[in-house]
Amino acid sequence: MKKNPNIVIKFTNAGSGKNEYKALNNALEAGSGIPDIAMIEYYAIPEYVIKGSLKNLNDYGTAKYKDFYTPGTWNAVNFNGGMYGMPVDSGPMAFYYDKEVFDKAGISEPPSTWDEFYQDAKKIKQIGSYITNDPGNAGFFNAMVWQAGGHPYSTSKDGTKVTVKLTTDKGVQKFCDFWQKMIDEGLIETKTKDSSDDWYRSVGSGEFASVISAAWAPGMFLNNAPEGAGKWRIAQMPTWNVGEKVSSEYGGSSLALMSSSKNADAAYKFMEFASTNSDAIMSRVDQGGFPADLKTMSNDKFLSQTTMVNSDGDTVDYFGGEKFNAEFAEAAKRVTSKFEFLPYDVYARSVFTDTVGAAYTGQTTMKEGVKAWQDKLVEQGKSQGFTVNE
Repeated sequence: MKKNPNIVIKFTNAGSGKNEYKALNNALEAGSGIPDIAMIEYYAIPEYVIKGSLKNLNDYGTAKYKDFYTPGTWNAVNFNGGMYGMPVDSGPMAFYYDKEVFDKAGISEPPSTWDEFYQDAKKIKQIGSYITNDPGNAGFFNAMVWQAGGHPYSTSKDGTKVTVKLTTDKGVQKFCDFWQKMIDEGLIETKTKDSSDDWYRSVGSGEFASVISAAWAPGMFLNNAPEGAGKWRIAQMPTWNVGEKVSSEYGGSSLALMSSSKNADAAYKFMEFASTNSDAIMSRVDQGGFPADLKTMSNDKFLSQTTMVNSDGDTVDYFGGEKFNAEFAEAAKRVTSKFEFLPYDVYARSVFTDTVGAAYTGQTTMKEGVKAWQDKLVEQGKSQGFTVNE
């Protein structure tokens, strides 16, 4: 940081997802080893705010950045009147599809509605492939419910009351009814763990004809499923009604300032630089990340990108000459910004596999799995001292 040469940054890799949160929680409980800054995914922010672990960044005048970030990411870091993270990336959802498989099945265009998706799935099954794969993933479930207009969770402004209405939320019901039909008819593959070696092989070979994922996935395709180069394309998410323009977020993270930091001012300067400086943002984009700010998403060079550089340094036209960032930027504009996460969503995701996840292997139904998940989340909320409404 040329403007702040006296600020030295020490980076510690504590893993990602649940591994990072376990390490962070252990440090918080011990009261030692707590970093000044932690990278926290959007879904986990409410949990750490409720614990009192994060500093409100409004004290640094961050309101000026409201129009800098996308509405979805801005909403994700703002909780009960405070701002608790500086967005560094985002995950607007899109529809990745293998054009060769679609052509072979006689499908000329990607599905624009979920009904078309269902019809296409039957055609693709006839040629020996699956339209997609889903072994049961809480993040994906929430993203699909979000896109379906669901609002199953909310937290009161004082942080003492939570609402969990998975069993009655219309968006949850809409997605579960549809996905249950897909599972029952064997139209989606449910055994292969996503992002595993077998998963990438299936993506590259055409066994999986599409992947419903976020804007951070291209680099993963490029380096782990090179056989798919030139075959794959990107389109907007199918919608529930004809003519809709609706997407959601799947993943994305922020830099959060820990309330215990003794170097808060210096830490904030770094956070501000890393999340708003154009060079810093592009350094992440060049490595396969997708930005959280509107300025980058309107950059002509960014929007016109058609190739990527793989880990060997080779330039690859993975998506058949398509301007893939332009598709993602459009998806970001379509994200509705009102979805909320639970203030104990890290826990919620940890028990998804044993509840809703059982429906993917035929041990129960989506509806029954959601009921079991609801029960666990209500119980957990009460055990943490929340007043829980259902």
